[in-house]
Amino acid sequence: DAVIASDVVITMGCGDECPYFPGKRYEDWVLEDPAGQGIDAVRPIRDEIKVRIEALIASLESADAR
Repeated sequence: DAVIASDVVITMGCGDECPYFPGKRYEDWVLEDPAGQGIDAVRPIRDEIKVRIEALIASLESADAR
């Protein structure tokens, strides 16, 4: 339901395993896999996701303003 209500669908490495919903904009964010890594290795991945989310929100707000 969340995907149906969304304009943009972000995937993080699931490729063809993720379901596809026609008419949606898809972005696949290539990130290091945090599985099995300690907190010091996971924090930079978390920070990168935050930066990308903030950039996505800014681009969506900019597009809405047009």
